[in-house]
Amino acid sequence: MKQLLLLWLLTASHWCYAQFTIIHNVNGYTPTRAGTIQHFSTIVIKDGKVVKTGDESTLKQYPQTSPIDGKGLTMLPGLIDAHGHVIGLGHNLSQLDLRNSKSVADVGKKLQNYAQKNPSGWILGRGWDQTKWTPSSFPTARDLDKYVSNRPVVLTRVDGHAIWANSKAMELAGIKHTHTSPAGGEIIRLENGQPSGIFIDKAELLITKHIASPSAGQINKALDMAGKHLLSLGITSVHDAGIDFATWQLYQQRAKHQTLPLRIYAMLSASDSNLDTMLKAGIYKEQKDYLSIRSVKIYADGALGSRGAALIGDYKDRPGYQGLMLEQQSSLEALITKSVKHGFSAHTHAIGDRANRIVLDSYQNVFKQAGGKLLRNRIEHAQLVNLEDIPRFKALKIIPSMQPVHATSDMHMAEKRLAQSQLQGAYAWQTFLKQGVKVAAGSDFPVELANPFDGLYAAITRTDKMANPEGGWRPAERLTKQQALQAFTLDAAYAAFQEFKIGSLEHGKWADFILVDQDYFKSDVHALLKTKVEQTWIAGERKYMRP
Repeated sequence: MKQLLLLWLLTASHWCYAQFTIIHNVNGYTPTRAGTIQHFSTIVIKDGKVVKTGDESTLKQYPQTSPIDGKGLTMLPGLIDAHGHVIGLGHNLSQLDLRNSKSVADVGKKLQNYAQKNPSGWILGRGWDQTKWTPSSFPTARDLDKYVSNRPVVLTRVDGHAIWANSKAMELAGIKHTHTSPAGGEIIRLENGQPSGIFIDKAELLITKHIASPSAGQINKALDMAGKHLLSLGITSVHDAGIDFATWQLYQQRAKHQTLPLRIYAMLSASDSNLDTMLKAGIYKEQKDYLSIRSVKIYADGALGSRGAALIGDYKDRPGYQGLMLEQQSSLEALITKSVKHGFSAHTHAIGDRANRIVLDSYQNVFKQAGGKLLRNRIEHAQLVNLEDIPRFKALKIIPSMQPVHATSDMHMAEKRLAQSQLQGAYAWQTFLKQGVKVAAGSDFPVELANPFDGLYAAITRTDKMANPEGGWRPAERLTKQQALQAFTLDAAYAAFQEFKIGSLEHGKWADFILVDQDYFKSDVHALLKTKVEQTWIAGERKYMRP
């Protein structure tokens, strides 16, 4: 009997140890909720969660477990992108990519090649940016007609706030010279008053409503393509900034079958006709934290590059013009009220200083009437904020969800668009932190590239990839390496009510981490741009390994 008991104890002991995954010989760093950076060389995982981190002596406590050799690679918590567009990224990976186009002619050549390889249907693409061309004026439908005239072409600007259509697309959409610009949008016109082919913000819908919505199969494919891409970059969780009804349904189906490629915190699109249906279904939270749906994405204004950002003063390069409000304050307050009454957070896109002020006023009024102040409401982007309004973020408990790469992508364009007085609160990450406000960092992919190391580099240096300008653009707003990492991990998790689940490698949290080839804290900051992600793990399972 004693022998059987001993055998059972040994077997049980072995079984118990066998449940552990131990990775050692790593150069590990994690932020902590106490505000420090913890260094470790060994991590112990059980049931997908962190048991402990420690040094090599930790191995002695688990003699029956075969440790995995981390080969000296640097381990960081899985990075969180607090503002991206997952399905948009997936579609982008299969559509015409114009991100690096240098001129109208360059776009035309790429368009012709794409049309030959994809011989039927509408041609869709994204990524052009006229501010990087010479001349830097908006192109026209005629420019596209030179290359493709027999099929409709719709090319979305890099920021998503303007489209460029050819004459065939305008013909199929029934666009005539008598069309007036809708509220919250603008049809750019030629000197003779005819629509030019450029449609800004809500005017985009005049064209895009004629394009067939993607099928469930296409959305599934886009999700898988985006997930694979994001995991290869070290991103384990994404805040998906505005999902439609079809994506809402698909995400829940994929979560139910445990086939989501990475963690998603999804915001419902306030412009979707099924918003009420989605809100009435209530908050959705998947048991293993792969999917959380508890917020609404609202648009207040447009983007700076298309002069759609709503400003208090005039655009320096377009006197008498102050941008576009996509929603007036009354409708903003109605949408925020609707969100918080259903227990959903309201996350509002605001780029210009006028838009940010109106959104802050809207939150303030709603909180007085309907409550919701503790729902970790956010302003997405918060790119240009009047210095007087920055303290209001803390007073109203509003989280600025910001994208560091926007500053280095926009800096030259912003100097042309805006006066120095308007730039005082531009991309003001450090000023926000000094006010005691958490900054959640992201990329806004596919507007920008999704690589989070580009974002970390931009946050720390405020320079482009060639290290210009020397010392950084408006350098007082640079972040330290610790602050930048915190913004892409713990503070991003906080912005999704997940700081006790993910964002750091502390006891009891999901073991989401990456192994990279650069020492984040000790390497030269420019080495960040060369960082290669060797492995990406979610809940203690390896989801990606670099070929």
